[in-house]
Amino acid sequence: MFNMERGTLLAFDSGAYTATVQLAGSLTSAVEGVPVSRAIASGAMLTGRRVSVAIFDAANPLDAMVVGVF
Repeated sequence: MFNMERGTLLAFDSGAYTATVQLAGSLTSAVEGVPVSRAIASGAMLTGRRVSVAIFDAANPLDAMVVGVF
């Protein structure tokens, strides 16, 4: 099972296809190195966009994936 969270894209690394995301409700901390679904075009990964993040292990924020942008 997993949880879906909203976040804001702070940075995107197109080479590694990972993102730095600030999850909703977290005013000061960001999660770096979050994998991004290859189904999302790199051109859609613009700083400031809202993202949907699937979190597979609540105790480990790196066990997650960006699965959508809006």
